[in-house]
Amino acid sequence: MISAFSNTFKIPELRSRIIFTLILLVVVRVGAVITCPGVNAAVLQEWFSTQVSNDTGGNAAALFNIFSGGALENCAVFSLGVMPYISASIMLQLLTAVVPSLGKLSKEDGGRQKIMQYTRYATIALCIFQGYLLALTFENPANNPFLHGIMDTIKKMGIPLVSDPGIAFRVMTVLTLTAGTMFLMWVGDQITDRGVGNGMSMIITVGIVARLPAGLMQAWRTFVPTAGKGAQVQPIVLVAMLAFLIIVIAAVICVTQAQRKISVQYAKRVVGQKVYGGQTQYMPLKVNYAGVMPIIFAQALLVFPSTIASTAFKTSPLAQNIAAALTHGWIHYTVYAAMIFFFSYFWVATQFQPQQIAEDLKKYGGYVPGVRPGKPTADFLDFTMTRLTFAGAIFLTIIAILPGMLSERMNVPYITAQFFGGTSLLIIVGVILDTMRQVETHLIQRHYDGFLRKGRIRGRSSFGPTGGGEAVKENAMLWLYVVIAILFIAGMVIFVASRFQHLH
Repeated sequence: MISAFSNTFKIPELRSRIIFTLILLVVVRVGAVITCPGVNAAVLQEWFSTQVSNDTGGNAAALFNIFSGGALENCAVFSLGVMPYISASIMLQLLTAVVPSLGKLSKEDGGRQKIMQYTRYATIALCIFQGYLLALTFENPANNPFLHGIMDTIKKMGIPLVSDPGIAFRVMTVLTLTAGTMFLMWVGDQITDRGVGNGMSMIITVGIVARLPAGLMQAWRTFVPTAGKGAQVQPIVLVAMLAFLIIVIAAVICVTQAQRKISVQYAKRVVGQKVYGGQTQYMPLKVNYAGVMPIIFAQALLVFPSTIASTAFKTSPLAQNIAAALTHGWIHYTVYAAMIFFFSYFWVATQFQPQQIAEDLKKYGGYVPGVRPGKPTADFLDFTMTRLTFAGAIFLTIIAILPGMLSERMNVPYITAQFFGGTSLLIIVGVILDTMRQVETHLIQRHYDGFLRKGRIRGRSSFGPTGGGEAVKENAMLWLYVVIAILFIAGMVIFVASRFQHLH
């Protein structure tokens, strides 16, 4: 493993790709701390710290903040992150599988590029819509049910979240957030083309990992006693949770990589004096075929009923009870699990086409041993995938409810519990495996030993379309490195100056 890491910097192309990726990820983190014009970020930061310290709620806002890498907490220009692009990609993928005209377009020459262009247009529309809602939230934070208690923070600090609300602020915020998301899309394309890994997935993963220090710090405050205040949880529970974390990560890796290999035999064909076919190959069917998509769908749809009930019927006790039941408790977990099961099968039904696979096998002379070609093969693949999807859905359900159960039952801070399961852990594991696979390919091509000497790391489907952007030129790269160096030096100077001023 150590030799594999050292070998990565012996290959010039791979070394340049890794450095390029790291530099662009630094740019992403810089944009996550630049506050939108007209917003007092200190108010939202104080509210987030209060929610984390007291564990009084705000789980939905904390989840969105984790996915934005802390940008939402800073009211930053990257507050929307790449989630509008991910949502648009998912919608276009589903529409391609459902709408015949889009499905036909995707199979034509240049059709994927057109669909990708439609995805970008849809991303701009979603950015404008979500940016406007976020601007309204900044102006009137008390009307957002997920920002419960923020008015107490505003009264305590004595400053409003937005100093000068109005149409000018809304337009500026929408333009800023939309430009931030479009810039992140460009950065993601550059990482995919000239870096290592899938760009969009890397941006999301870095944002999640950036919240890990805050989660560890809060876990330390919760589990380790301090002067005048005892620990809320026994130290032995902390040791058990560390062991449990290792087990959960190992289980996620195993299920993410797990697949069933369907044996496919190809008949021999004689063309002239050459014999083709006759070999046996394997068709891999993944246990967790849907990946993290069912959890994302379930989380997104479960937020809307509680939001509507809390906002539209503020004076109705029944509506407030329904909103509370959909937010936490056994009703929340039951509905959440049912939606994960539904979307697991829905995603497989739209993306996995057994009839098309059976026709392709029959066309090229392939067949599954013991199964007739044509419709029997399609039925066999559908039956096999249905059983695998059931196992994958159970796994996703367990992983999805772990953070909430740890937060409610064991008094674990929500920001810490997110790394024990849920969407965050699945994304981190999947992206790391995909990046290791790409680095492994470069090492094996140059006759170096990889991370696994037999090179058995398999890929995974990443978020959205891969690539699609134009790679920057070498001169632009040189100027980019110069700008990054200036930003780094300026940041260090500001940090040292602030520390010196604090001491004196």
